[in-house]
Amino acid sequence: MKIAFAKPELPAQGTLVAVVAEQRKLGQLATQIDKSGKGAVTRALGASRFKGNADELLTILAPAGIEADRLVLAGLGNPEKLDNLVAQAIGGRIVAASNGVGEKEVTIQVESPAGSPLSEAALAAQIAYGANLRAYRFDKYKTKEKPEQKPSVKKLTILTSDPAAAKKLYEPLDKIAEAVNFSRDLVSEPGNVIYPASLAEQARSLKALGVEVEVLGEAAMKKLGMGALLGVGQGSDRESQLVVMRWNGAKNSKQPVAFIGKGVTFDTGGISLKPGAGMEDMKWDMGGSAAVIGAMRALAARKAKANVVGVVGLVENMPDGKAQRPGDIVTSMSGQTIEVLNTDAEGRLVLADAMWYAQENFKPHTMIDLATLTGAILIALGNHQAGMFSNDDKLAEQLSAAGKATGELLWRMPLAPAYDRLMDSPAADMKNISGSRNAGSVTAAQFLQRFVQKGVNWAHLDIAGMAWGDKDQPTCPKGATAFGVRLLDNLIATNFEEK
Repeated sequence: MKIAFAKPELPAQGTLVAVVAEQRKLGQLATQIDKSGKGAVTRALGASRFKGNADELLTILAPAGIEADRLVLAGLGNPEKLDNLVAQAIGGRIVAASNGVGEKEVTIQVESPAGSPLSEAALAAQIAYGANLRAYRFDKYKTKEKPEQKPSVKKLTILTSDPAAAKKLYEPLDKIAEAVNFSRDLVSEPGNVIYPASLAEQARSLKALGVEVEVLGEAAMKKLGMGALLGVGQGSDRESQLVVMRWNGAKNSKQPVAFIGKGVTFDTGGISLKPGAGMEDMKWDMGGSAAVIGAMRALAARKAKANVVGVVGLVENMPDGKAQRPGDIVTSMSGQTIEVLNTDAEGRLVLADAMWYAQENFKPHTMIDLATLTGAILIALGNHQAGMFSNDDKLAEQLSAAGKATGELLWRMPLAPAYDRLMDSPAADMKNISGSRNAGSVTAAQFLQRFVQKGVNWAHLDIAGMAWGDKDQPTCPKGATAFGVRLLDNLIATNFEEK
């Protein structure tokens, strides 16, 4: 879908969208059309339940006074509450509705109502951003779709009094949307297409944007003593990989922020085999790594003025004769030993070595890991917020604010010595599960905290409930969400970029 910005001019075809604030307060365009159409808009409003709320659309076919095929009224809601997320949702709903009726060209007249905190240019940019995000579709393997089943919108034009200003605001958002959709593609691919080596190759594509990318194979990781990560992948014919991405965007030499991603490209559970029902979903157990790769792409594409390192551990957890057994003891890169009681608690083993590698080699002041880590977090938070664990209140507040700004919400969960003691093992320095069904997400986070070096501000984001969506959302169709890309980008933009 092509997106363009232009001066106000009524289109000769397609769908024309005019905005309406709550309580049916028409914008200038809708008022003009109502007058030229002898009250057509007013009559349509009177015959509907449309109130102008931010989640409402009302279609009016071919009213007099315009050449477009149909007029759509888009609710803006309360002007004082018209923020970026509301604007993005409006753009997403317009595209989804237009695809639903087979429209090819859509023109949106943007008018920022009195009392809105968004300028007209900002509103236009955010509507376009939301439309871009919602237009995503993963359909590369569909070969027999009928034309009416495919998305129809080819061109979206945003009309605004200052298209140059709107376009300037939209350009970095377009880069972020590209990164989000790139990450969605990675998560959507099946396990026979995305596996450690092929995902590492996708990460190498970031070199074109100026990201330094290094890939370590099993031989290199063995020399480094990464027994925790390597143990997870030893039952697979696919070689495990560690991908290191560096974006040096700060003018002054500074310690970086580190993003760490869990990349289990397919998780059978290993010898502790998962039930067969629903196992196909485990292709997205690499959602944390996809978010980190996507975030690095977004930062590089928009030339973020910050130093950021992304490290992702990529493995495939399979149950063959070489696979790790319950009861095995492995030695991590940190030198700490781990008794593996359950081979399906594998993500924390991957993260342990990836986190230690990042700290040893890059000395980050802040480190954030993302992982589809525990089913327990779904029991606690469902599919509405990710669980956040942190050793630093300021970082937790920064992440929470970034989540609210992007709609990628986080809920802080506890860390405490009492939970940490549950991870002690009689045979090794620690075990990889507590042995109890209680507080599963918390004990997993406590395990990870044992691999955080002194002085490093750290947060763990358990995104198990957020990496994949079962329902369409205003700016995200059903499927891979790329949760974390916008969150991490906003965190850097707001807190860690040079001014």
